[in-house]
Amino acid sequence: MGLLAEVVALLWRVVWLWLVAIYRAVVPISFQRRKDVTGWVALVTGSGSGIGRLLAVRLARLGCRVVLWDVNQQANEETADMLRVHHPGAQVWTYTVDLSRREQVYATAKQVKDDIGVVDIVINNAGIIAGTDFLNTADELSLKTMQVNVMSHFWTVRSFLPGMLQRDQGHIVTVASSAGLMGVPGMTDYCVSKFSAVGLADCLRLEIAKQKKFGVKTTVVCPGFIDTGMFQGFKYRFPKLMKDLKPPYVADKIVEAFLTDQPMLCLPRSFYVLLILKGILPVSVFDALSDFSGIFNAMDGFVGRKED
Repeated sequence: MGLLAEVVALLWRVVWLWLVAIYRAVVPISFQRRKDVTGWVALVTGSGSGIGRLLAVRLARLGCRVVLWDVNQQANEETADMLRVHHPGAQVWTYTVDLSRREQVYATAKQVKDDIGVVDIVINNAGIIAGTDFLNTADELSLKTMQVNVMSHFWTVRSFLPGMLQRDQGHIVTVASSAGLMGVPGMTDYCVSKFSAVGLADCLRLEIAKQKKFGVKTTVVCPGFIDTGMFQGFKYRFPKLMKDLKPPYVADKIVEAFLTDQPMLCLPRSFYVLLILKGILPVSVFDALSDFSGIFNAMDGFVGRKED
């Protein structure tokens, strides 16, 4: 095919993709086609509490067989009990795993494959935060943040993606953060880990597309600060404009996103506007707006818990 023909074909493709994107943005999610994941095996990390627990409940409701990974054995078993009570007959497996330890992740992944077989959905949800200024954060804590928040994604995806590619079926969900799209003073290690998670999701999407494995999808989720207790003490200057997100709402939106094969989900939707502004405004102007919004001091009263 000549260059001119390639350009024409590209233009047609771009127009079509724009129309699809507009349709997906305008048409209510309830009217969009959703894939059937009944019987799929779905693995959730950080399933012992917060968003991970809520996602596990919703996956069971969809008819998935659910695999729960968490470092807290008791909390993880409580999630499993919740699934069995609310969804009698639900198939649930629990594994206690420290996601900061590579050898545990690989060993547990092998155990899952031996016990259950293939995994169709991986939701990398577990995360921790130090909540201190860059110079006041111990090296060991920064390292653990990177291991849990991003390296565990490498290890879980490397464990289960090959099987998805072989079957040409599967979905990788990366629960990142709006802090993976723009920096926030007082959470440098967290932001760096989430920027990395977003970058990993981007590269995975492109590598899978390069292999033309159209049945394997990826979704990266970038929510604002969720009212789970993890960010206790974080305060916006204008809270009415940027309210804390409620966990059930976020869990519902994540499920909707991967059922409709949405590549990226930002919550609230105003973050899409912030991304555009960050891309077109001079850095000094964006920084001035960030200062005015109160983001420079948002972490001053941070208390939060260390794991989610």
